[in-house]
Amino acid sequence: MRESYARLVSARDQGLSRGPRRGGGGREVQGAERRAAIMEAAMELIAERGYRRTSLAAIAERAGLTQQGLLHHFPTKELLLIGVLEARDRWDAAAAASGAWRTGTLAQLVDYNATRPGIVQTYTVLSADSVTEDHPAREFFETRFRAVRRALAGALRAEFGDTLPGGLTPEQAAPLLVAVMDGLQLQWLLDPENVDMPAAFRDFLTLLGSMAGQDDEPAEEPGQGTTEKPGAGADQGRSAPGPPDSP
Repeated sequence: MRESYARLVSARDQGLSRGPRRGGGGREVQGAERRAAIMEAAMELIAERGYRRTSLAAIAERAGLTQQGLLHHFPTKELLLIGVLEARDRWDAAAAASGAWRTGTLAQLVDYNATRPGIVQTYTVLSADSVTEDHPAREFFETRFRAVRRALAGALRAEFGDTLPGGLTPEQAAPLLVAVMDGLQLQWLLDPENVDMPAAFRDFLTLLGSMAGQDDEPAEEPGQGTTEKPGAGADQGRSAPGPPDSP
């Protein structure tokens, strides 16, 4: 049975909390454990305070390190936040590799993102800043968007075949789907009282399905209803957002 996005998110969060297994000894294992602790602290504080109000000093204190110790692993705040997004994206990539990406799974991802405004805000701010030529996150986002477009093209092909409404190929439609998801995130961050991001995304999928001649709602993963917010329990349990944001 295909794993749902919610279960992948839960496994990711548990793995990040535990860090690498002990027993190997040496500086490499210790360094990996400290980096995991730093990223977990960063996610917790971003969830509590937001992107701008989360300082490196506060992250270091939460992780049980000095600020100098944190800077040894992540020399800048931008590099630390890129590390947080990369950790999340590794699990999103695992979902895509397992064949889990369908439009219903994307709807679950949007549901889950609605429970973690801090990490969505971080993604949105960093991705906007990265358009400048020398920004440290530029290469990360260039690479990430290419991977996301490939994954979404696969999801669209699995759902609709090789031709979408208007004669578009899945590869042509994938950037449009990215624009819808990221655009809804931005509107939701700015006006959450009036923009219901999960509902709006499901409306878009319904529209897409009707244009393709499908009468049914977007397929959900087994055991997942349209009102459930995947991963919400894990977020509430440790107040930490889990990336791709956005997919």
